Amino acid sequence: MGDNRLPPVVLSEAERLTLESWAKRRSTAQGLAQRARIVLACARGWNNTMVTARLDTERKTVARWRTWFLRDRLDGLADEPRPGVPRTITDAQVEEVVVRTLEQTPAGGTHWSKRELAKVVGISPASVLRIWHAFGLQPWRTETFKISPDPFLIDKIRDVVGLYLAPPANAVVFAVDEKPQIQALQRTAPVLPMVPGVPERRSFDYVRHGTVDLFAALNTVTGKVISKLSAQHRAVDFRDFLDEIDRRTGKGLAVHVICDNCEDRDVPQGAGA
Repeated sequence: MGDNRLPPVVLSEAERLTLESWAKRRSTAQGLAQRARIVLACARGWNNTMVTARLDTERKTVARWRTWFLRDRLDGLADEPRPGVPRTITDAQVEEVVVRTLEQTPAGGTHWSKRELAKVVGISPASVLRIWHAFGLQPWRTETFKISPDPFLIDKIRDVVGLYLAPPANAVVFAVDEKPQIQALQRTAPVLPMVPGVPERRSFDYVRHGTVDLFAALNTVTGKVISKLSAQHRAVDFRDFLDEIDRRTGKGLAVHVICDNCEDRDVPQGAGA
């Protein structure tokens, strides 16, 4: 039902078509589409409370856009100019910064710096940096990768990943790695405990007691870890660790071992037992 206290919203045919177009087009900004729906609902004779409930918005929002439409018609639904200094960087300059960053390099350089690119585009270095941040560009960073020449690489990857995702029945899968050359260090004097007003104190020098290797095998299903320390870094020590895994695994289970390339040893990656 209408409300006689509210000025009626009467639309011309052209205004109705425009508002319906704004309300339905996906490319229309969501704010403008909502305003169009509010005015169309008001034009049906609904009061502000009914429009608020039907469109799931706030009553003051409905009242504002009803008033502004009656005052300025379609122009009243447009966004007002934002406060602050007008924008001085054009879309073409933003595009040039992005394209040059992604597709070109400066003469004699490997990547653009903000100052070099700012001189070429004709904007400030701070503006270049803001554009980089907006588009997630970091030309000063690089990452390396290596493509394996192994012709059976894809088959091996499928075998290893398959063991993680779908281990075979009556089998156990271990992810094995080694941490070599762990230093055994000891301070030359006992640590002095903390007391009120004085922090804990340690001697700055220490005595070396050699190094040890740590082997670890993670059961990919249970999360339990089998570990072993070795005083030396030899292939025979790794084979002894594999025997330890076998001893601590239930009988009747096939053991699959996925291991990294160990240093200075010819241990195949993705070995199975």
